[in-house]
Amino acid sequence: MMNLNVSLVISTYNWPEALDLCLKSVMEQHQLPDEVVIADDGSDDRTLAIIQKYQKNVPIPLKHIWHSDEGFRKSLILNKAVKEANCEYIVQIDGDVILDVNFIKDHVGIAEKSAFVRGTRAHLGREQLTTVFGNGQIKFNFYSKGVFNRFNAVRIPSLSWIMTKKSFSSKSVRGSNLAYWKDDFILVNGYNNDLQGWGHEDEELAARFINNGVIKKAVKFKAVQYHLFHNPESRKHEHFHKKWVEKTLSECIKKCVNGYNRIHETQEEVILAPVVLK
Repeated sequence: MMNLNVSLVISTYNWPEALDLCLKSVMEQHQLPDEVVIADDGSDDRTLAIIQKYQKNVPIPLKHIWHSDEGFRKSLILNKAVKEANCEYIVQIDGDVILDVNFIKDHVGIAEKSAFVRGTRAHLGREQLTTVFGNGQIKFNFYSKGVFNRFNAVRIPSLSWIMTKKSFSSKSVRGSNLAYWKDDFILVNGYNNDLQGWGHEDEELAARFINNGVIKKAVKFKAVQYHLFHNPESRKHEHFHKKWVEKTLSECIKKCVNGYNRIHETQEEVILAPVVLK
């Protein structure tokens, strides 16, 4: 296991009840991250209240990186959050997941130079939400009621190496359970700010990792998390984003133009008009 420091970056938008459970599960970790950075894509004061509650009591730094609500700008807020992360290694999740108590410990054990990690997630169904929120429940396992994709809830560290696969493929990469070296993130210029709206921004980032020789490490039986059911986001821009991933791979693009290095420019300069891909 490497001796490394870890920033946990959590993306969120206007679901404070979920973020509350997510942060509760973070504070129950057997190995805490060295800091938590909230990437807030324009939530209202309800989310701020949750974050301030934890800031008063947690033993590690908890930063709140926020920008105004001008639509789905997850790529931009993640770039801003990683910019404020002080650690060498980034573990990235969404604010609508609950972490197994070994989640951070597992990611530290999985970390490897010249590699990024793609984890998986089990799901908690709609019918369980009232009970989960009402009880503040953060303890789940393979046998828990309402758990779907149960195979992803299995944690067997001694067998994880058998199921861990390395490949130069950007498929099925999701920011809900993702880890990478901050230096590699800077190398590829972070997330692509031109990808506004839901869909494939994580795969496009992964494609540029791969084009720079950073291999994907897909992990099973470790780094378990449980995703809370919610209605799907609008798929309006998905086709455009998918085309961008294809372009990044086919042209072996190693750095995006409008990414991490442009987050401190003016709003008009950062958010360019979407490039039309034929």
